[in-house]
Amino acid sequence: MLPTLNATGDLLLQRPLSKRAVLTNIGRGELVNFISPMNPKVLACKRVIGLPGDRVFLNGVPLDVPPGHLWLEGDNQNVSVDSRVYGPVPLALVQGKILARVWPSFIWFKKSDA
Repeated sequence: MLPTLNATGDLLLQRPLSKRAVLTNIGRGELVNFISPMNPKVLACKRVIGLPGDRVFLNGVPLDVPPGHLWLEGDNQNVSVDSRVYGPVPLALVQGKILARVWPSFIWFKKSDA
């Protein structure tokens, strides 16, 4: 998530979300943390690019985000492992919405930070 977040050392403020609350509380451009679809022991943080029913493009090819899923991408697209690698992420894996970075410097995250 560089340059927005460091992989280690950043302290984040998260709003936990139930599986039912994810779609009503998450919008495009916001940051979420989720259980990695590639390794259930890893908690990842990415930006919401597509909501269920949205059309996204992967290498110029249109893809529809299926119901019950999000399309998530990292801010450092050259090295990020994200939906471009593992596909749409099930809503059930989303743990919460990242509201702010508390440390090392405080910053509120908004949709406009996309």
